[in-house]
Amino acid sequence: MIFASFEFLFLFLPLFFAVYYLTPFRYRNWPVLVLSWGFYAWWRVDFLALLAAVTVFTYATVMAMDRVGPKTRTGTRLLTLGLVGNLGVLAYFKYANFGVGAFNDLLAGLGMQPMGWSEILLPIGLSFYVLQSVSYLVDVWRGDVPVSRSFVNYAAYKAIFSQLIAGPIVRYAEIEQELKGRTHMLEQFGLGARRFMVGFAMKVCLADTLSPVVDAVFALEAPTLVDSWTGAIAYTLQLYFDFAGYSAMAIGLALMMGFHFPENFNFPYLSGSIQQFWQRWHMTLSRFLRDYLYISLGGNRGGERRTYLNLLATMVIGGFWHGANWTFLLWGFWHGGLLAAHRAWRAAGHGPDGSTGRGPMRYPAGVALTMLAVVIGWVAFRAPDLATTWRMYGGMLGLHGVGLSDLLAWQVMADQWWTGLVAVLVCAVPLGARWLPWERPVAAMHPAWRAAWVAAPLAGFVLGLVLLYSRAAVPFLYFQF
Repeated sequence: MIFASFEFLFLFLPLFFAVYYLTPFRYRNWPVLVLSWGFYAWWRVDFLALLAAVTVFTYATVMAMDRVGPKTRTGTRLLTLGLVGNLGVLAYFKYANFGVGAFNDLLAGLGMQPMGWSEILLPIGLSFYVLQSVSYLVDVWRGDVPVSRSFVNYAAYKAIFSQLIAGPIVRYAEIEQELKGRTHMLEQFGLGARRFMVGFAMKVCLADTLSPVVDAVFALEAPTLVDSWTGAIAYTLQLYFDFAGYSAMAIGLALMMGFHFPENFNFPYLSGSIQQFWQRWHMTLSRFLRDYLYISLGGNRGGERRTYLNLLATMVIGGFWHGANWTFLLWGFWHGGLLAAHRAWRAAGHGPDGSTGRGPMRYPAGVALTMLAVVIGWVAFRAPDLATTWRMYGGMLGLHGVGLSDLLAWQVMADQWWTGLVAVLVCAVPLGARWLPWERPVAAMHPAWRAAWVAAPLAGFVLGLVLLYSRAAVPFLYFQF
């Protein structure tokens, strides 16, 4: 069951809010927990057992840390136990198949028989709720957040269905007070519903319409220059509207429950540098990598050479977190190298906007270079293997021909070309924010524009329902991570 499905929209969601708002205020974390667990069990009950086990293990570990004192020797050992337990679960389910496959490739290269192995199925959302456990363990140990003495509150925090599968990565400190008591207002519920409808339209109307184009290009044996760039740009747009759409829906649903989740995207495709891109793309993950990995590795405290190594290591680990595949390692190396190069550029006396003694680099040039680097990286991120990655890169260089191939031309419909254009225009909306009436505060809008501010998301939602009825639901891309 995904957000963009009739089961969720017309079965689970009405049931959840009916039970939630009929429950007395002080007990409303109970329906959040129980029904979120039911939402998760829709896929597989044993997945729910693993989620519950990780929740109980982390809660018990933190309570034990609190009894002995987090910064004591025993408390630090308990922190290590908690981290090893959570990351061990992640390593087993996410990387065991990859490790055995790499080992069997080595054995085959030596002329030996491969090791027998049954593929392990990756539980949905595991990467996200393990990161939540890690952040909670470390924050308690550091003294940044008080211990949750209510198991129901902590379990509800872990299980809130709107962010359980693909984020945002919500830290306990960010909603600690709202887990104890939160405000429910009709206006807030309406704003949450509007945000959900915007995200739904982004996902179904834009991302899902571009999905067949992307699949067709990456399946070509010899994509031409036009084929490859069409597929790369289409995936760049699909991924953004799919993941940002999911995040908008998650934030909107949380707001309807009274929770305020952190933002996850801030128009990343208008970034003037690769550093700015990572300050705007999947912001909750970027902050996690910075606060729990980059700083733990030493950050910029060990000199320039060590700083570059820490940047590279952080992005490589972040890439591998996305999936057990050589392509994700390549993607991580690419972005780690880009961030290191950007830092070197800054160290050479250039300003954050590319400014030098000879005058500033114009913002459009910065955006163009950043987007070129990002699009190139997304190819490796999307490709199922390295062979497909090199094939796409060869096509982007024109090694397989130039024009649109017949194999792709018949698969791309006119509405998909128009959808791509609309997606690009939507990405560029903030450039005209000062002139667009709907970018002003709602109270300052003319009544006609205020009506449009309400009606436009509703129209997008209805169009999304029509499209959803006419084609199969497309899973969110980040479900596989």
